[in-house]
Amino acid sequence: MTELVLRPLADAFMQVGVYVAVMVALFGWLRWRYGDRVTDGLTSRPRLGPLVGALLGVSPGCGGAIILMPLYARGKVSFGTVVAALAATMGDSSWVVLAWNPGFALKIHALLFAVGLVTGYVVDALGIDPARAVNRRVAAAPAPVGLAAVGGPDLAGARRLLGGLLPRVPASTAFWGLTTPAFAVSVPVVFQLVDPGALSRSFGGVDPYLALGVLGSLTAALIFAAGRGRLADDSLETAHPRSLRETLRHSAHEASFVTVWVAVAYLGWQVVTTTTGFDGSQLALTGLVGVLVGAGIGLIPGCAVQIVFTGLYVSGGLPLPTLVANAISQDGDALIPLAALRRHSAALATVVTTVPAAAVGAALLVLL
Repeated sequence: MTELVLRPLADAFMQVGVYVAVMVALFGWLRWRYGDRVTDGLTSRPRLGPLVGALLGVSPGCGGAIILMPLYARGKVSFGTVVAALAATMGDSSWVVLAWNPGFALKIHALLFAVGLVTGYVVDALGIDPARAVNRRVAAAPAPVGLAAVGGPDLAGARRLLGGLLPRVPASTAFWGLTTPAFAVSVPVVFQLVDPGALSRSFGGVDPYLALGVLGSLTAALIFAAGRGRLADDSLETAHPRSLRETLRHSAHEASFVTVWVAVAYLGWQVVTTTTGFDGSQLALTGLVGVLVGAGIGLIPGCAVQIVFTGLYVSGGLPLPTLVANAISQDGDALIPLAALRRHSAALATVVTTVPAAAVGAALLVLL
């Protein structure tokens, strides 16, 4: 039971969740402090649109790409800027590779930035913009006020779910109270700085890695459930957090969201490999078929499926070209507000990003 169920749950939180939490909080703080400066500079220099779009898109998570969508709807940025951000973004699955291997994450994000940059400028050079006529009529119109309500978990509900375990403690506070010691234990264990056995002996035979990891995954699941099963907390509002408290609240939910789906991938993979002996080599996700499947899965809106897909790569179940095709094709949660604002533009944008996804994935097949 420990190796089949508890260990994958612990690994999901200790190998991914705690690092996601720290990084999400860091980038959330940067958005809180400097987000308006970025968008102000973007709207005043339209020719730099795809460049800034790719930079915002390649930032981990979905917030960078999301803040462009109302600007596009009001005619402030080009369609190429939006496409650049969507091609460059890896959504919340970027946290998975960052936590797993920062060096690898840097390389794949550099590739995503280059692909997004080139694709964005090509789209603008070709004059592609399905909303151009509409933008002329609504350039001065405000963004729909109801869209910000897309996200935001019911943290009071999480507090009720935690019940007697953490009475009268806000869910985000409980999450960060657990993440802090978990991070302190995870770093030396994951980076093999200490012997896990010696660490357990120093805690009287209790494995702190396993205990904190399982508790962390369960807490993440409770916070995720308190959000009523929403795929993510990302919205126009959380892309521009208004306070440090809001930043930490959103970070706790986003980290919980990623942890839950990584746990699903880890647990599912462990159960399959243990019970059937299936090790991934039997998957029909290699070669050109794998690239096309990865690009096709990237068409699915949201981050949940993409996180599970990336988790399979981390677990050794996917080849690199398949992952890269998926990373370029997927649009994260940014496609959701874009679809609410400009339905036809969203449909075209997600199709456009599959073209470089398939091309780059196929190129990697030849080069690797």
